[in-house]
Amino acid sequence: MGFQQGLSGLNATSQQLSVIGNNIANANTYGEKSSSAQFSDLYANALSGSQSNQAGIGTTISTIAQDFSQGSIVTTDNPLDLAINGGGFYMLKGVSGQTLYSRDGEFQVDKAGNVVNSAGQTLYGYSANAQGQIQQGALTTLTIPTAGIAPKATDTLALNFNLNSSASITAPSSGTGTGMSLTDSTTYNNATSITVYDAKGNAVPVTFYFQQAVDPSGQGNGVWNVYATANGQTLASESPDGNGNPTTPFTTITYPAAGGTPTFNPANAAGTDAPQLNIPMGTQTPPAAPTLAVGPINVSLATSTNNNASFAVTSDTQDGYAPGSLTSVSISAQGVFQANYSNGQSKNTGQLVLANFPNLNGLQAVGGNAWSSTFAAGTSVIGTPGSGNLGEIQSSALESSNVNLTNQLVSLVSAQRNYQANAQSVKTVDQDLQTLTTSL
Repeated sequence: MGFQQGLSGLNATSQQLSVIGNNIANANTYGEKSSSAQFSDLYANALSGSQSNQAGIGTTISTIAQDFSQGSIVTTDNPLDLAINGGGFYMLKGVSGQTLYSRDGEFQVDKAGNVVNSAGQTLYGYSANAQGQIQQGALTTLTIPTAGIAPKATDTLALNFNLNSSASITAPSSGTGTGMSLTDSTTYNNATSITVYDAKGNAVPVTFYFQQAVDPSGQGNGVWNVYATANGQTLASESPDGNGNPTTPFTTITYPAAGGTPTFNPANAAGTDAPQLNIPMGTQTPPAAPTLAVGPINVSLATSTNNNASFAVTSDTQDGYAPGSLTSVSISAQGVFQANYSNGQSKNTGQLVLANFPNLNGLQAVGGNAWSSTFAAGTSVIGTPGSGNLGEIQSSALESSNVNLTNQLVSLVSAQRNYQANAQSVKTVDQDLQTLTTSL
């Protein structure tokens, strides 16, 4: 039986050396998980009697187990390099349509805009609709649109400001007074401008003028006439006079003397904001084409105040924008892909998903830094990064191999010694047999 023990030890140790060699070879492979050969002893089956006195017939490799512990994360300059900080695997669509799982996050965009790895395997995730809302449901391959973003005409506009309650009355003295001169700053108190956009993405400058008037109720309310111009021209709704100056305010704001929500006249149906603003087709400096008509624009002024402090605009927002081209892609910790455009806009394009398994060592390694699922691995749990036991995503980073090179080199020396010892046992048995046959 001596040859059998020695040969089994040689075979098993040879496999161990192969495992260690593979670990060392993949010490620089991103997403690689180290493996270890697990030995078990061998005994001959006995139909009767006790096996307690058996010497055994050698050893074998019972399994080659992988260590799925976290590898260290290193940063890169590519935002599509992704590292999983925690549990889970990327889900990939193989070139033959099979589903594969990987920890290697070296991704890029192919000519069709698909998010792929170097093997051409496409990343799975959830798509986003035209508004950038993630549609969690059926899985799909992720794509990043390479085209630009179309312009959007302004629909809403909001101004947040304070009008000085101690400012002088600039409205005409008769009644509440209306009318102002665009060329005479003494006919209004303050002004502020904001740019809106037409359907072609042309910028349309809009200026609001604020004129304090006398409170007709005599209750100490703050009354302010608001005028508006677009492209430097008075709006038709403000009934411009022969010189192009407005005679009717866009709206009049009344601030209650005791504080509270201002009211507007005219007001929209809700009575809380200024009415809708309609901008006619306007002219631009030649040879530019005229700006298109814009509107109706819902103008929100409900957050404005009338306190004894200097005039200040704290925010002005509007939802229109010019066309833009794709400038970069960013990925959040939850795996949401966001396209960023040259016009300052950004839009979600999709969200990657991660999968995890009850028994990670049940996965089948298929090469190319990927695994396939098996019955032994159990049913996969699929979710978004950061949910459940799934890790978060770090962009511009990669997970290094978790192979400890120092430990592997020590194991290599130890395995080599074991191999030599088993070879020596075979040699010894051979010498004993030679002695036996010579003496006969």
